Amino acid sequence: MAIDLLYNSLIFLAAAVLIVPLAKRLGLGEVLGYLLAGVAIGPSVLGLIPDAEAVLQFAEVGIVFLLFVIGLELKPSRLKLMRRPVFGFGGLQMAITSVVLAALAMLLGLSLPAALVVGFSLGLCSTPLVLQLLSEQGELTTRHGRLSFALLLFQDMAAIPVLAIIPMLAAGPGATGGWESMLKDTLIGIGAFAALIIGGRYLLRPMFRFAASTRSRQVFAGTSLLVVIGAALLMELAGLSMALGAFIAGVLLADSEYRHSIEADIEPFRGLLLGLFFMAVGMTAQIGLLAEQPALVLGLTAALLALKWLSVASASRVYGTSWRDALNLGVLLSQGGEFAFVLLTAAGAAALLAPDLVSLLVLVVSLSMAATPILFQLHTRLIRPRLMPTTEKNPDYDRPSDTSPKVIIAGFGRFGQIVGRTLQGMKIPYTILDINAKHVEFVRRYGNEIYFGDASRLDLLEAAGADKAKVLVIAIADPDVSLQIVERVQRRFPKLRLFARARNRQHAQRLMHAGVHDIIRDLLPASLELTQEVLVAIGIPRDKAQHTVDVFRHHDETTLKRQMEVSSDETKQIRTMQETAKELEELFEADEKVVTGTSLHR
Repeated sequence: MAIDLLYNSLIFLAAAVLIVPLAKRLGLGEVLGYLLAGVAIGPSVLGLIPDAEAVLQFAEVGIVFLLFVIGLELKPSRLKLMRRPVFGFGGLQMAITSVVLAALAMLLGLSLPAALVVGFSLGLCSTPLVLQLLSEQGELTTRHGRLSFALLLFQDMAAIPVLAIIPMLAAGPGATGGWESMLKDTLIGIGAFAALIIGGRYLLRPMFRFAASTRSRQVFAGTSLLVVIGAALLMELAGLSMALGAFIAGVLLADSEYRHSIEADIEPFRGLLLGLFFMAVGMTAQIGLLAEQPALVLGLTAALLALKWLSVASASRVYGTSWRDALNLGVLLSQGGEFAFVLLTAAGAAALLAPDLVSLLVLVVSLSMAATPILFQLHTRLIRPRLMPTTEKNPDYDRPSDTSPKVIIAGFGRFGQIVGRTLQGMKIPYTILDINAKHVEFVRRYGNEIYFGDASRLDLLEAAGADKAKVLVIAIADPDVSLQIVERVQRRFPKLRLFARARNRQHAQRLMHAGVHDIIRDLLPASLELTQEVLVAIGIPRDKAQHTVDVFRHHDETTLKRQMEVSSDETKQIRTMQETAKELEELFEADEKVVTGTSLHR
């Protein structure tokens, strides 16, 4: 048994490592790479993994983790900012596309429930594929880029309830013992839904607060997994979708101070299990259909691309975009999406759709995704240059403010709070990461945006937006942790400018050795300010006291650099300190002579 498990794991990993990078290099994206890997090792080609259905059932857990992460991203404030393009444009496009495709499905002989599921499933687009294409062209912030993101966000949300009601559509009132039984099942589902929301609202934060207080990454990650799997299992036992439970749990934690840490912990599991799901879908795809019925498969693929292009372009024009943006959106959003695999597979498992039809539609969606990068390149090179640039002025509501942080503050003690309060006063976006759970909870009471997390973790920094930020302020007192952050950030985010707090001279020297140029020592500014006031209090003029402090500051910085060169030799360090102390006395004496001489001359 163990050998079989290891063998299957080896096959999956080898296929993913060999095929997915090749697909990304060809511009097809990770999703298609996993699908191709599944096709290669599945029964249709090499037959290395014979039981594809068993793998698919296990791999559906990946969808649970995907929807949990989507829920984490759906902050109410973000939805409120983008509500018009998300619900206006997104809802309009999905309504038009789903109705058209469902009507065609009914003309082809499907029942109303089956046609609605097929129409909605084929109306969805591929989030990773579209965002990747926009990112490669640098068009994420353009009007059609923002509208694409809004539409994809709406689709991710809309797919959740559809996934939840598929079992009800498949069963029907007669199959469950009449309307009384269906009403009973509905009440059970509503009760589980309410229990999850109420329980999650009052229990999730205390759970994560306790896990954070242990300062154990394993305990915190285990708590994240417990919440995801527990919420999914509760919905499953209530007769609803596991994915719905995970999504709700994610939404409940979207405004939590632990969001970035949870997302960073869940991401590896989500990526692996989601990749396994797409590989399992590829394994179950009937590639033989393309050879047996090429005209049918290619004809349906072309029809799907054409109908979605037409519906998306029409919805865009009704929404008020220019022809240029409408054509861009039509090409970008004409493919099927990865959620279609999820919904179609769920409909097949619930016996709402025949297995042969599911296999055919999965193949059509896969081919449409493979065709989109090629069509978008042709559109970009041949059609777009011939279009006149639009002169329409975008309405104000379609220009959301940039909420990505310009500054990340690692550590929010007395030092970091000064930086944060100043930035807040100037309305400059910033994100705070702090490892002290009690401190995070205390600061949050005063309305500050602060997140629990270890800033030395690259995945957490990436989740917090380090790839987009301009400055990282390392306000952590622990020299070892501070230097660990410096070393990792310099490798992963070389463009991120570092400002570091140094607790003492030794800490400052280690930071300088690591290549950090912007260093502030804890007590130096306050000590110099106090020194200046002491000099004034004993009768020295304020301008001379200021000059004396400036001389000392410059001399001390020079001394620090000289000591850094001999930091490994304590004897040389002592000698250097003695020499620099004498030099400082001579500097003050020379300065006094200059001042005295100038006074006599006057």
